[in-house]
Amino acid sequence: MTLTATQIEQATLLAWPSLETITDGAWSARFARGYTKRANSIHSLDLSDDGDAEARLDVLADEYRARNLRPTFRVTPLAGSGIIAALDAKGWETFEQSLVLSMPLAKRQRLVSAAPKYFEPTDPEWRNIQGAMAGYDAASLVSLGQILDQLNVPARGVVVCDETYRPAGAALAVQAEGTAIFLNVVVDPERRGEGFGRAVMHAALNWTSQMGATYAALQVLADNDAALALYRKLGFTDVYGYHYRRAPQ
Repeated sequence: MTLTATQIEQATLLAWPSLETITDGAWSARFARGYTKRANSIHSLDLSDDGDAEARLDVLADEYRARNLRPTFRVTPLAGSGIIAALDAKGWETFEQSLVLSMPLAKRQRLVSAAPKYFEPTDPEWRNIQGAMAGYDAASLVSLGQILDQLNVPARGVVVCDETYRPAGAALAVQAEGTAIFLNVVVDPERRGEGFGRAVMHAALNWTSQMGATYAALQVLADNDAALALYRKLGFTDVYGYHYRRAPQ
């Protein structure tokens, strides 16, 4: 058995909530003041719900523009042909090709080659570590906190430290309805290539396995060769691709 696109997409929405959502059938229009595309785009969770797509896009596009956001659609295998045709007709451009990877999650402890720490996602210490490593400005750090405050599924901020106990890698690990989702995986730019990416992922996999997750999934840019190499060595395999479409300016 493998995870379906529906299971992965539903788990991902739980793992990375928006601040506001408008639902139209199986479509979910998400808003988070512009922080991350995943939380500020339209998602479809049912391949068959693609009727009257042009009119529905118009209505939701107005909602994004009213919030000073560019209308964006996240196109996964759950976006029906009617949606694709409507996006094409309206000239919504394609950008950011990405991949979704998954694997069964065995209940075992993986070796973590650096000292791990686990934080509640609401803990300012983890947010600051994550933000500093990712190069966030003050506004992005506030937005990150606002999204994390909406989480209502088990989650931990994971940090691994080097030999001097300085943070070297970080990630957000979430257990969403039996699926482990990993987000915001980052390694200190000065420590890349030293195994801290594998260490933080092993620590995150260990925690989600302990929390009862039986599958794991993550998303990565299709041209991020280093991240893809790491995840595939960990046992993840490609499941499907997705991309974004955005309305003309």
